[in-house]
Amino acid sequence: MPRCRPVLRQLAQLRKLLGLRPAAPAVVRSLDRRLDGAELAPGLRCIETWVPFERLPERLDLSALGMDAVETRRILAFDTETTGLAGGTGTRAFMIGASDWRDGGLRIRQLLMTTMGAEQAMLREFAAWLEPGTVLLSYNGKCYDRPLLSTRYTLARLPDPVLGREHIDLLHPVRRLYRGVWENCRLATAERQLLGVVREDDLPGSQAPAAWLSYLRGGSAERLRKVAEHNAQDLRSLSGLLAHFHALAQGGEALRQAYRPETR
Repeated sequence: MPRCRPVLRQLAQLRKLLGLRPAAPAVVRSLDRRLDGAELAPGLRCIETWVPFERLPERLDLSALGMDAVETRRILAFDTETTGLAGGTGTRAFMIGASDWRDGGLRIRQLLMTTMGAEQAMLREFAAWLEPGTVLLSYNGKCYDRPLLSTRYTLARLPDPVLGREHIDLLHPVRRLYRGVWENCRLATAERQLLGVVREDDLPGSQAPAAWLSYLRGGSAERLRKVAEHNAQDLRSLSGLLAHFHALAQGGEALRQAYRPETR
């Protein structure tokens, strides 16, 4: 080995002079590449599920949150999974999930990019889900998810369908009600305290970017499927929390069914 070092140094210098880079290691593709849903466009999948849900009235009483009543059919809960938590023009959403009340249950739809080039198709499809009277429902969406999507629509030179829309962000009323009572006001805390949801085998949102990038590089789809499960539970909990506050305003007890993570 000592005799080889001068040769290796000379090769490294020669590569540098020629502008060559060391050969990248071969990518070993995983055999587990299965993802749920149907392909809507090249590199874009849509996962759709339906969850039984307590039948709700035509209008939800949100006076417990200090808000006006809203027509149930107009509400669309949404949540994104992104390539980073800092935001900015370099951060993009690789999954957009949405849920609404349809046919006596909760319809959950999730758009998932499996290639970098599918962003425009995803943004166009999500925009088609929004009607003129749609009211957005989120948890910290006013500060994070909505501005991030607005940035992506602007960069894609597409009309922005989320800016200026009526928007219920549950983080702020939850903070007003429970700050100082709970250890924090994260969604996981609110769903545990109010809905009795305890997540098991959940992939934290902070690990979602790595799961997606690993899949793009040929890795296993296992963790990306867990990202979709995490996103779907966020949507169930968002809808459940809104129904919970409606029940409280009506003098009833919290509704606890249909919001728990699915057992797999």
